[in-house]
Amino acid sequence: MSQHAYLSSVNVGAPRPVRAKSGWSGIDKRPVAGAVRVAEPSAGRSGLDGDHICDTPNHGGPGQALYAVAREDLDWWQGRLGRPVPNGSFGENLTTVGLDVTSARLGERWRVGEQVVLAVTTPRIPCATFAVWMRERGWLKAFTARARPGAYLRVVVPGEVQEGDTIELVHRPDHDVDIGLCFRALTRERALLPRLLAAGDDLEPELRQRALAGEGFDIDEGPDDEAGQPGDEGPPPT
Repeated sequence: MSQHAYLSSVNVGAPRPVRAKSGWSGIDKRPVAGAVRVAEPSAGRSGLDGDHICDTPNHGGPGQALYAVAREDLDWWQGRLGRPVPNGSFGENLTTVGLDVTSARLGERWRVGEQVVLAVTTPRIPCATFAVWMRERGWLKAFTARARPGAYLRVVVPGEVQEGDTIELVHRPDHDVDIGLCFRALTRERALLPRLLAAGDDLEPELRQRALAGEGFDIDEGPDDEAGQPGDEGPPPT
């Protein structure tokens, strides 16, 4: 982590219709000004005030209270796609600068600003809603191949966060199971699944079960989801 890691933005999303199973999504997240309250959410809810989750069986809750993506990764995709990829484009709540999110270890803790402490829990597994939103043919396969998925976070100490807040590493576990390894094991390199068990208590129960069973996630992009559909505008241009 850089000595100057900080929040580029804090992003929240309102429900909007999308052509996906749930019919609605809060993936359209936009930066907000000022301090925003962070607290541990109940199942299917976001940990960020003003943020909405629509696919409550699959998203939200204590282990997915917030989602963080590095601005540097968005910049890489911006160059690859040849179009703007503004903060919040991946549906992230926290856009970071100076922080290699992919190298964050499961159970690692960050202090954000003066109050909030967050713990790294799991990588983001891309879904069909994400593909529809991005409007790029073969998006899920490309995102999976890049293997820099961002990280879900648990709220350890609640408080307020805002754009410009510093991010400080306050705890780094002894194991070597980071977001990148975890993502690759769960998607394209399932031979790595047993290595996730080295994370011990820092491994979420669902991931522990998958590691023990040798069961990852199938990233399958159907033809209807490859490039979005009319009415799914995708991320804002600025």
